[in-house]
Amino acid sequence: MTTSLRYFKNNHLFSAVFNYTLASRISSCCLASKRSYCGEKSTGDLMSRYVSKEMGYGVPKEGWRICLAHEFKEKRKPFQAKDVSLSNVWDHIGLGIRYLKWWYKKTQVEKKAPFIDMFGAQPLRQIYGAPLGGIGGGTITRGWRGEFCRWQLRPGMYHYKTVTANQFTVCLRRGGQTVYQQVLSVERPPTLQGWNWGYCGEYAFYHALYPRAWTVYHLPGQNVTLTCRQVSPVIPHDYQDSSLPVAVFVWDIENKNDYDLDVSIMFTMVNGSGHKDDKSGGHWNEPFHLEKEGEAVSGVLLHHCTTVNPYTLCIAAREQPDREVSHQTAFSPKGTCSGLWSDLITDGRLDSPTGQRSSPPTPKGEKVAAALAVGCSVPAQGHNTLEFCLTWDMPKITFGSKEREHIRRYTRYFGTKGDASPSLSHYALTHYRQWEKSIEEWQRPVLQDRYSLPSWYKSALFNELYFVVDGGTVWTELPEDADVSGGVRSEDGGLPAQPAIIKEYGRFAYLEGQEYRMYNTYDVHFYASFALIMLWPKLALSVQYDIAGSVVQQDPTERLHLMSGRCSPVKAKNVVPHDIGDPDDEPWQRVNAYLIHDTADWKDLNLKFVLQVYRDFHLTQDRQYLRDMWPICQAVMDSELKFDLDGDGLIENSGYADQTYDGWTVTGPSAYCGGLWLASLCVMCKMARLVDNEETNQRFRDLLDRGSAAFDKLLWNGKYYNYDSSGRDLSNSVMSDQCAGHWFLRASGLGEGEYQAFPKEKIQSALKSVFDLNVMSFAGGQMGAVNGMRPEGVPDRSSVQSDEVWIGVVYGLAATMIHEGMREEGMRTAEGCYRTVWERLGMAFQTPEAYCEKGIYRSLAYMRPLSIWAMQLALDTSQKDQTTSAQTRDMDGEQGQNLRENQS
Repeated sequence: MTTSLRYFKNNHLFSAVFNYTLASRISSCCLASKRSYCGEKSTGDLMSRYVSKEMGYGVPKEGWRICLAHEFKEKRKPFQAKDVSLSNVWDHIGLGIRYLKWWYKKTQVEKKAPFIDMFGAQPLRQIYGAPLGGIGGGTITRGWRGEFCRWQLRPGMYHYKTVTANQFTVCLRRGGQTVYQQVLSVERPPTLQGWNWGYCGEYAFYHALYPRAWTVYHLPGQNVTLTCRQVSPVIPHDYQDSSLPVAVFVWDIENKNDYDLDVSIMFTMVNGSGHKDDKSGGHWNEPFHLEKEGEAVSGVLLHHCTTVNPYTLCIAAREQPDREVSHQTAFSPKGTCSGLWSDLITDGRLDSPTGQRSSPPTPKGEKVAAALAVGCSVPAQGHNTLEFCLTWDMPKITFGSKEREHIRRYTRYFGTKGDASPSLSHYALTHYRQWEKSIEEWQRPVLQDRYSLPSWYKSALFNELYFVVDGGTVWTELPEDADVSGGVRSEDGGLPAQPAIIKEYGRFAYLEGQEYRMYNTYDVHFYASFALIMLWPKLALSVQYDIAGSVVQQDPTERLHLMSGRCSPVKAKNVVPHDIGDPDDEPWQRVNAYLIHDTADWKDLNLKFVLQVYRDFHLTQDRQYLRDMWPICQAVMDSELKFDLDGDGLIENSGYADQTYDGWTVTGPSAYCGGLWLASLCVMCKMARLVDNEETNQRFRDLLDRGSAAFDKLLWNGKYYNYDSSGRDLSNSVMSDQCAGHWFLRASGLGEGEYQAFPKEKIQSALKSVFDLNVMSFAGGQMGAVNGMRPEGVPDRSSVQSDEVWIGVVYGLAATMIHEGMREEGMRTAEGCYRTVWERLGMAFQTPEAYCEKGIYRSLAYMRPLSIWAMQLALDTSQKDQTTSAQTRDMDGEQGQNLRENQS
């Protein structure tokens, strides 16, 4: 290194002047852009502030796109107790008092997190982008402005913290001199002020088409465009690579100048997640180099040595002859941190202290970070690529109770010792192109507009899939001593102790929502399950086996239920559980973390199990699965029969919110639960035929005939099915979800002929009423379907949920419309939700359970919106039906022609 370069490396004056010049220019640019923002015409125009004409390298047309300078005008607040209307307060006073006592004991005495925290709802942060990583190994979410800001490394437990030092920085050099160095962040943090912050967001945009995302940075005044492509291995029908806790960042560099440039990208990462345990002491970093199969990678391992669930982060890059990889094993991410900045600015590379292999363990109260830089030459008017990888290795996990150790799925391929990060990085950097090829092949039929699909739908379909990975998801191996059956064997109406599906594909669990912390909440999974059964069917079946095993088990432990104030057992026998547990306790071992209602008396859970069993069989044709589930289906249907109090073949609701709408009272026969009951009777008839049980078929056929007659008599009003048959003033409200049972029949290839539970003309009339009232008469037809609407065209405000829009319910409603030939209405209905959530409210990659017309939302990052994949199934089914009909018409035409020729 020359004397002058040594001088500059140690001369902070050079760095300060350089930073000030760039920062001043960019700051004035951004101030000007803020002034111009007032003229923005539409909050849906997410790209209105983008001033560059550069559209990046290989960025697809379809997806969710937003300028980094965009600001959402509408700022909503989470639903809280104060938002309960005066008319509903009296009904919830008891619940409020009991919840407060329970909450205090849970948080202050037991020092645990409540499964739903009504006093600590997450505020809306309009920042999130596509999460990093595969399924079930933990996730790190990167915001659309580039920040690392949401962490789920502890299984099922979320930590919302932006780690300032986690950044990418670009360095441009010409003729041996640095001409530009910039942190690729629009932020101006109070720390690390030795770095050049404040990149002008007007010159960059983010584009998401999950599981990939692109960020395009045009460097002002440099005639250089960077495109960062983020790739996670989320690949349908892949049960190996899809489990890996890795992400790849591919940087495409376009040099539009008439001279060559040397370009370096630096990746900095703190050892930790911004959690308080980052300062617990004992964390350390070390560099690594791994070469195998003719490919080499190198980087830094960041060992995070907590007592519970320790892990190793890893930043790595592929070594190639024309790339220079350098690193800084450890630096302190506090103060100005100008030393690291000067190190890079001098020669575009980092210089680790010679002879140092690993950093000393951090003292308590201190953090440590690492940096990795990769450089290459980019010819005039040319292009080059740099590749980075981020991995996190936490092979063994314990949940909150710390009673059992669980092994993550990816360890089947990379071991359980906690030393897999180098191999994971090597594998990711040498296989990501194959992943991308698989992803493109999967997405191509939709993106190529096979059904003339609108752009918003393509974005929604793939981007909503984020929750399969970022739903607090865990994917573990089945322990050798586990007994899924709960001790009730197949010959006794139970299951094998270790069903082959779970042994081979593992156990899968995802949360009801990041704020509603219960795994595999079954009444909601009913909607979301379409994504799993269509894309990872083995995981869908694994969930079903786990649920089936818990059906025959019981937990007689008495506990207080917060709504009624009465005590009852945690789990009754022969009923479907609400959920399989809380990640802050011990999931699978202790089910039913939900304790607001006693869900043993809920009317929908058993029925939703039966409907999913047949739908899953219909889509997979797995006869062993059907045989194993059949006795469980019989058990839950026998249990459900007790709700037919008058013997007319139709079940009754019990005068409280005894189904998934757990804040909306329903009494007597109802459209929602009654419809699910009739659909379940229908599929029981079908399954009885498949297993050659004619006696059971006749039994359920008789129930279906009598129940259908009662359903029509008690609920049909000539236009739609009434909410319930209680005779209350609001019993004739129009429920958007009144056709849920018919939806599942159609999704299962039934609903017509011998297996028809509802007259077609009534279903179509009901759907038309929902569209006219719940959709078009609500919020100008621009926000989807409100749950409950009065026939006179105003929302039903009788409960805290009837005047909400549930995005996942709307997607299911849209699917039902598509099945019934109302494609235009279905698309219009669903579009309102997408544009509200993703374009107007800034809730990308955190789609909530619900929002109201104005002001509030409830439960960010929720499971139910995965039901958009039911729309895709409906579109696929409709297309096949049209093709079959066309072929039939052609055959009939040919036969008719032949007949006429023969007669002549």
